[in-house]
Amino acid sequence: MKAVRIHGVNDVRIDEIADPMVGPRDVLVRVRRCGLCGSDLGYIKAGGVAMPATEPFGIGHELSGTVEAVGAEVRGIAPGLRVVVNPMGDGNGIGAGLPEGAFAPLLRVSNATLGGAIHAIPDPVGWDAAALAEPLAVALHAVRRSGAAREDRVALFGVGPIGLGIVFFLKRLGVRHVVAIDRSAARLERARRLGADLCVDAGTADVAAALGDAHGRGDLFGWPTVGTNLFFEASGAPSVLPSIVGMAPFHARAVMVAVHHQPIAIDWKMALGKEMSFVTSMAYPDEFPEVIAALSEPGFDADAFISHRLPLSRFDEALAAARDTAVSAKVMVACDA
Repeated sequence: MKAVRIHGVNDVRIDEIADPMVGPRDVLVRVRRCGLCGSDLGYIKAGGVAMPATEPFGIGHELSGTVEAVGAEVRGIAPGLRVVVNPMGDGNGIGAGLPEGAFAPLLRVSNATLGGAIHAIPDPVGWDAAALAEPLAVALHAVRRSGAAREDRVALFGVGPIGLGIVFFLKRLGVRHVVAIDRSAARLERARRLGADLCVDAGTADVAAALGDAHGRGDLFGWPTVGTNLFFEASGAPSVLPSIVGMAPFHARAVMVAVHHQPIAIDWKMALGKEMSFVTSMAYPDEFPEVIAALSEPGFDADAFISHRLPLSRFDEALAAARDTAVSAKVMVACDA
């Protein structure tokens, strides 16, 4: 079969490899859709997860598909079951430095259990929507970690796929006012479609002024503040966290979701004076069931997240689209085409 694998720094190829073999505790999934993640782009750039890998490895971890075969010791999972895969479930690390990656027609899931790595999806949920489960689980975990409540006044920096998911779950929770901030007009329009109350183009607008207009203004020890009490950093831009500290009011909360590859200088005296709370959020220990329930709700808008759909044979085009953050959101690859 054909599979996308990383061979070194900026060296990603579609290889011809043997079909995976299924052990007694494994499940074989026929992959229908797999989304491209910013992590995939990072792995390609680095040639590995944390450092260049010594052997080629598969990428792709945001997938939906059908169970093709099960090992003799697997219980509760049968061929034909429509599923999404938690790539970290049951001790796996699919698409993150191990041989298995989901940009391929077939994927072996090791030591698979129902509710662990394998999650059934209802028939009305389409393949594209189902493949959004993993990034939406990242977003839901961030919202849970934030302790968001209906009365919060929120500023979200960065509305790529994870940020869009944060907008979706904040508004699903009933949060009163959410401001989406980005430099991409296309992404901001998607955030508006998902319920953002105000969208601010950081390339042309004064963000602090816009937040002051929306949420009110104040003053603390001579520092001008805005009335925004909950901030999400999902952009990865190094200037965002210092700017949040600079404008935040007393007892503001900041949730860091984006991956920052370099250290960032923070005015900790100011953060201390404001008694700010900082929370980091990564992955999804137990979010998949709620995400699948959200995907199953009438009117779930998968197209608000997905900007491009391409077959596996055109993976180079999918990569180019994902790298163009001005126009792309989630790039979805059909692995059965």
